[in-house]
Formats: sequence, C-alpha cells, structure tokens
Amino acid sequence: MGNWFVTAKRADFQKIAQEFGISPVLARVIRNRDVCGEEEIRRYLHGGMADLYDPWLLKGMDQAVVVIRKAIEGKKKIRVIGDYDIDGVCAACILVRSFRSLGGDVDMAIPHRIRDGYGLNDHLIEQALKDQIDLIVTCDNGIAAASQIELAKSLGMQVVVTDHHEVPFTADASGGERVYHLPPADAVIDPKQPGDTYPFPGICGAVVAYKLAQALGTATELLDALLEPAAFATVGDVMELKDENRILVKEGLKRMRRTSHPGLRALIEVNELKKEKLDVYHIGFVLGPCINASGRLESATLSLQLWMEDDYSRAVPMAAELKKLNDSRKEMTEAGVEQAVRLLKGSGPAKKNAEKLSSDRRDKVLILYLPDCHESIAGIIAGRIREKYHKPTIVLTDGEEGVKGSGRSIEGYDMFAELSACKDLFDKFGGHKMAAGLSLSRENVGEMRRRLNENCGLTEEDFIPKVHIDVAMPLSYVTEEFIEELELLAPFGTGNTKPVFAQKDVLLQSAQIFRKKRSVAKFDAEDQEGRRFKLTYFGDVEGLESFLSDKYGADAGRLFSGGPAGVPLTITYYPSINEYRGKREMEFVITNYC
Repeated sequence: MGNWFVTAKRADFQKIAQEFGISPVLARVIRNRDVCGEEEIRRYLHGGMADLYDPWLLKGMDQAVVVIRKAIEGKKKIRVIGDYDIDGVCAACILVRSFRSLGGDVDMAIPHRIRDGYGLNDHLIEQALKDQIDLIVTCDNGIAAASQIELAKSLGMQVVVTDHHEVPFTADASGGERVYHLPPADAVIDPKQPGDTYPFPGICGAVVAYKLAQALGTATELLDALLEPAAFATVGDVMELKDENRILVKEGLKRMRRTSHPGLRALIEVNELKKEKLDVYHIGFVLGPCINASGRLESATLSLQLWMEDDYSRAVPMAAELKKLNDSRKEMTEAGVEQAVRLLKGSGPAKKNAEKLSSDRRDKVLILYLPDCHESIAGIIAGRIREKYHKPTIVLTDGEEGVKGSGRSIEGYDMFAELSACKDLFDKFGGHKMAAGLSLSRENVGEMRRRLNENCGLTEEDFIPKVHIDVAMPLSYVTEEFIEELELLAPFGTGNTKPVFAQKDVLLQSAQIFRKKRSVAKFDAEDQEGRRFKLTYFGDVEGLESFLSDKYGADAGRLFSGGPAGVPLTITYYPSINEYRGKREMEFVITNYC
C-alpha cells in the first residue's frame, strides 16, 4: 500500500492543453514527468528520429572512428567482445553487422558467465593474441578492465572501449573529491566518463554501439534495422524511458511490429505473441528473459547467433531452445526466492547453512548467501526480494572462485557508490545506482554486511514504498477518447511509468477470482452517484482479500460470495479498453489500494 502522495507540479495546464491539442489532465501528467517548455513537450509527444542526438557529441567518438576506419581499410582482424546479457548481445550484433557492412574483417566473442565472468579477462586477451587479432572493440563492458586492456596493449593489440557503466573511482580520505580511472585504451566511448557533455548519458551499451555505427557511416537502411536491437536492449537493460531513450524505443517498437528480422520473428512466434501488438511489457518480461536465459544457464552465444541469423528456418529452433532455457530459469528462480524468504524468516536448511553470513529482516541492506543458487539468477532473486521487503538486496552464491553476487537497490540508495566505499573487500565489482555485480572471498562476506549496514544512512521511512499519484480523478471522468489520448504518453516503462490516477471510496459490489494461483480479481463497482464500473486487480489477491476482511468483516464475505456488498475501497488505477468477441468496454486496473 505504501505512502501516497499527489504530485502537484505547477504549470499553466490550460495553455499547454490548447497549444498541443491535449486535455489538461494529460498536460498535468506530462509536467509531472518533468517535461517543461514548448520544445521538450513537442519532443515528448511527437519526437522522432530527427530528434536523436548527434553521435559525434560523445567524447572519444572521433578517436574511435579513426582507429576503427584504419583497421577496416588496412584489412586488420577485429574482434568485438560483448557481454552475456541482453545489452551486451544486442550491442555486439550492432557492431559486427555495422563493421561487416563497411568491409571489416570482424568476428565476435561473448564471455561465458561461469568460466570467464563479466567483461574482459586475461583469458579473452590471450585467446585474441592466438587468433592474431589486431583490434579489440568492447561493447557493454571494458570501462573497468584497465589491467586487461593494458595486457592487450602490451601484446601489440589496439583496444576501443564502448560502454555505458560507471567509471571506477577512488575518493580521498574524507570521502569527498573523486578520482576517476579510465582504462588505457586507444579510444573510450562512455557517456559517463569525466568531461563527456553528451546531452543524455542514460543510454545503454547497445545504443552507444548504435551511435558508433552512425558515426562510422553505416548505410541508412542497415541503421534502420539496427534500431531494433538498440531499442530491445534499452528496454531489456531497464534503462529509463526518458529523453532520447523514449524516442529510440518508440521508433524501435514501430519497426519491431513489422519486423522482417528472422531471429526476432521466430522469438515472437515461439512465445505465441503477435508482433503487431508488441510492447515494452513483452520485451521486458517475455522476449528479453529468453535472450538473457542462454547467458545465464549456458552460453550467450546462442542468443547472439539468433540476432545474427538471416535464415528464418534456422532461427526457429534457436528461438525454441531459448524459450525452453527461460522456462527452466523461471523454475529455478521460484525455488531461489522461496529459499531466500525462508532464510530471512530464520527457518529451514538455508538458515543453517548460511546463518552467520546472511541478513535477517532487521538489516537495512539485505545480504543473502545462497551457496547452491545458480549465480546467473542471483540478480533476479535479489530483485524479487527487494520488491517484497523494499530494501536494497544483494544475493550471494558460490562461484568457481570465491563468492559471487548481484544486487538490486531502492530509491534513495546508490548501490554503486556504497559498494565503492568498501571496494577493498571485493575482487571485482561494477554497476550503477540501482544494480551491481561483485565477487569476493567468503571470509569478507560478514564484513561487507557489517559495513554496508552501518554506513547506509537509510531510515525506516525509506523502506515504505512511495505511491506518486498524478491526478486524483473520478472514474466517471474517463472516456474512450481519453484512454486513446493516453497512448500519446507511451511507451511506458522505467522512468516513464503509466500515469497514476486515484479515486476515494469506490463501492465494491461483487467479486470474482480467476486463475489457479488466484492472481486476478474482477469487481463490479459503483461510485457514490451509482455509476457502474468494471475493476480488475492483478497480483496478491489473497492479500487484498485479507485487507478487506480485516476492515469490513462480514461485508467483505458477501463481496466474494456474489454480493451486493457496497464495500468502499480507495484505489489508484489505470484505465484501458477491453475488447472481447467484438464487444468493447472500459476497464479500470487497480494498481494500489487503501
């Protein structure tokens, strides 16, 4: 339920509405997204490819283009080294296709999550030497690989780094001024590096790769096709859908809905989706996890092959295998989440095995040591536990060497900065404000838990989820025309969430519960004037039942036995159109309640 706040940022909403031909409600929502000024509003509502930023604004782009063009013209052997997740795979696809279109002699390598770990390592450098590689181009990694790049340079290879992660730094004794440490590459492109003035640094590794492809002079037709993996990665890597990212995803979705890409077509079809209805949700929760699954459980090479495949008949079995791997991953995740919850509750074998190293629920930063958990799903489990307890969470598991972990954070806790403050405990770490990965010795786990909790500065207020309401608006205000107008705000996702509307004391009359796991409840409801509405709730239906029963007793019982009950519930909601067998009706999805 959390703490509810009505966002009340000021502007002349009537003027904005008149100027852009929208409703004042929509104008208010846009202002709440910190979109201000005529040009910003125009770009938000109607921005297209022409509104993307010039790739040459990225620091290091000129040096990178010179190095890569000389390598292509000199028939040098180039190797693109990506990462094993969505972003790394898509970025590698973009660079390889771009370089080959320009005549480059290029191949690709993706680190194995278990054997190699994240990003560059000595083994990959040594293999490149054996293969007589002249130039290594990283994507979605490399910014923290100073020693590996130094090794490559000493062996006679050139290196270009393209990345989007935070630059490693050290702080002075007082914790004040930061000293950043760039790798000794021939060129570094990373919008987060010191001195970079790129207008929007929140792009993913695949978009950095796309910008490089643009600057190299890749043909427009190919760039149009490469926008699909760039947009796919932006969603899959959970980048904020603001500014340039929002335009990239909006335009990328248009192309994906009519895609001719064999691999993407096959992946959409094996998941029984319709490409013309493809949306952010499908990338983030259906297709993206399939791409990630191969890197998590086996090798990301299969996912890269799917993106590189030009033959649909060969792409279909690849896509089917990825879906199978993801189904297996989902089962493993559920088991891992259950184990983590038992550990926090202090019961079961998990607690016995790791009681001295793991948190209990009183810790402000949760450290969960699950020694037998597959390291590839540690981040997913951390995310699920973070959602359940609304606390920063790091899940640790045994790796081939020492302990590996993945963390997910909450608003108000900069995980990368906090880990940086105790970097002496780690063999390796990296990430950003909301997520991080790390490795350390088992002996350092307890000390990490102690330091992170003692130094975090979080209060109990930080652990209460915040519900930001855009507009307190009666259900009766909503029309089909208004629902269609809301599509101007799409695509929705991190950084550009669906608008949140609220109404007090909707009267629930009757309820039906659907699905085996009781995960959907549908309500017939009325407002105080007797106007009728259809409400739907997805999620913890038992929790909602318990809330209503505790508050209204027998009246709640009547609600779930067919009604009429007249049980008042204050809700936040999002409206939609439900079409079934040719019938259209408005439906209101409950997003929170109190």
